[in-house]
Amino acid sequence: MTDPATDPGWQRLLAAARRSLERTGGALDGSISLATPDDAERLVIIGVTGTHRPAGTARVSVRLADLDDHLRAAHGRSLASVVGPFRDRPGERARDAVGRDAVLALTASSRHSGEAWFETWLDAMRRDGTLTRIVRCGLPFPDVLAVLDALPAADEPMPVFAERVLSDTKALADGPVRGLVLRALAVWHGLPAPASAAAEHERALWELAGVVPDDLASQVLVLNLPASGGGPLGGWLTSAAQTHVPFRVTLHQLRIAPLLLRTPEVFVCENPAVLRAAAGRATRPLVCTEGVPSAAVHTLLAALAPDTVIRWRNDFDWTGVRLTGSALTRYPAAVPWRMAASDYAAGTAGIPLAGPAAGTPWDPALGALMHETGRAVMEERLLDALLSDLTPAGHPVTIT
Repeated sequence: MTDPATDPGWQRLLAAARRSLERTGGALDGSISLATPDDAERLVIIGVTGTHRPAGTARVSVRLADLDDHLRAAHGRSLASVVGPFRDRPGERARDAVGRDAVLALTASSRHSGEAWFETWLDAMRRDGTLTRIVRCGLPFPDVLAVLDALPAADEPMPVFAERVLSDTKALADGPVRGLVLRALAVWHGLPAPASAAAEHERALWELAGVVPDDLASQVLVLNLPASGGGPLGGWLTSAAQTHVPFRVTLHQLRIAPLLLRTPEVFVCENPAVLRAAAGRATRPLVCTEGVPSAAVHTLLAALAPDTVIRWRNDFDWTGVRLTGSALTRYPAAVPWRMAASDYAAGTAGIPLAGPAAGTPWDPALGALMHETGRAVMEERLLDALLSDLTPAGHPVTIT
């Protein structure tokens, strides 16, 4: 007797039966059908049902219970055993739901529970299936919450932080815990989630949370900023300022010894193109964040005297105005530098604004105009005005 598992006349019937059993968790109270059955399939259906189907029949149907009865009588096997192992999808959904509820119950005990960013992060993971993947893959979600509950840290090296929180110096070097934490940090700080290869963006997110992945990779670019102290660093900065040469400082260098910065004001920009245009000239001191300010940026600025005016600016996009707002909150002596609605209107609009909107409390008209215009204005569009601000009277500006 032919084995139904290998008989061509049974193959599409068994495939359809498998789909039905998976969909219902093994229930036999439904029916399946085949469109345009060939002769072998038609004869199988006739044998199962005892009802003749003429050649050319467009569609044939059979009850699953009849298939099961026939296989038991003719072959001594149930439909489920002939089909072979199949997924119990209703059971999976029930287990997933229980698992998701357990994960969400854990989040209720987090110290961040109820905070807007935390709830937004959880809601996004519900909607895109991440919570289900966490449950199905058995990801260590308690570790994710333990890391978030320990943040923000105080500029702690990542291996030290990981050992303190997870008892493993390499726990945050890679893997799903790191990815889920970074996704949470992006929502926390209103920044885009990092792409898989965006190492600089990942570093910035960690440093915003007070964790330093690498104190040599954390850097700040400066121009015309003389200094004293800091071991050899003070001399290097002073020498570079005397010759108007850009100088890159690492967090490691800043931590070696206390640095003293004596200047009445410091200008801060986001993009290296601004600093490059000012290089070689006796401009006012300029610090470039190169995007999200690193721990090195904040450590350098912490060496300023309390009354030093910090003139801060970023690109006119939602991330940029959010970073400016954070800086004005962090540094009492900070003031916006060409970050008003009039400066935005004077620039040439570029790419469309993207991401969540941010407030501009230092100039509400700016936020309103950005919403109305819907376009970003990058620093390079204001380069002439920025260089004019940086150049003392009597020192004409020439862009090279």
